[in-house]
Amino acid sequence: MTSGLPYKDIFGNLPALLASLVLVALVLTALAGPLLVSHDPLGVDLDNSRQPPGRVHLLGTDNIGRDILSRIVSGTRISLGVGISASLFSLCIGTFFGLVAGYFGGRTDLVFSQIFDIFLAFPSLVLAIGISAIMPPGLFSAMLAITLVSWAGFARLVRGMTLSLKEQTYVEASRAIGATTGRVLFRHILPNALPLLLVAGSLRVGGFIPLEAALSFLGLGVQPPTPTWGSMISLNRAFINSAPWMVIFPGLAISVTVISFNIIGDFLRDKLDPRLQG
Repeated sequence: MTSGLPYKDIFGNLPALLASLVLVALVLTALAGPLLVSHDPLGVDLDNSRQPPGRVHLLGTDNIGRDILSRIVSGTRISLGVGISASLFSLCIGTFFGLVAGYFGGRTDLVFSQIFDIFLAFPSLVLAIGISAIMPPGLFSAMLAITLVSWAGFARLVRGMTLSLKEQTYVEASRAIGATTGRVLFRHILPNALPLLLVAGSLRVGGFIPLEAALSFLGLGVQPPTPTWGSMISLNRAFINSAPWMVIFPGLAISVTVISFNIIGDFLRDKLDPRLQG
């Protein structure tokens, strides 16, 4: 039996509750970004370049007069979208291959496990840079690179859970009465692995967002003038001493988002991982 999601328990955990509120605010910002700002994130105003935070520009302006707050809000859609989409895509790919490897075992498991190990042998950032470098830079390239970097980790996790779950009595009973392979995998094994996959996915989103920021920082992600948190840091890093707000606020957006996803991931792990239950 799969465990229900601990919706009510979150109200008794202040860090998790605050992290949830932050993530809800970020999602709403991503969906309604243009309605929340009064300045064009691409609008150039050289007369007001490098303005410190104030009444007109709450977070200041960059070196060509673009409003920092508007650019952060606009970049939320891309940074959050890439992180969540890459997590979903890599989770789906990794789940499929992990189920196949763990359930069928033998030579199939050996071949797939070696493929997983090849992908996992490379540092994530190095592999993502290599993949992005051979494709035209842009949103799709960044998302594809992060997906290809991360799917093998999910596959190894699902493979391990499948090896354990397929030996359970209810799975053996299902096979004994003639259940098809697809029914066993998707009605018995996958639903019982889903809570831990949800935990893993939420934790990995917290790693994908800075990875996308790193690719944008290196010029391999979304291209200017489209704002992303990573590209804002990259373009403004030369002014970190004279106008630090140009770098600090995009960096805070990355940090707060990553910390929030990690807190939620830890909360879900504590509630859903049977190995941590007393």
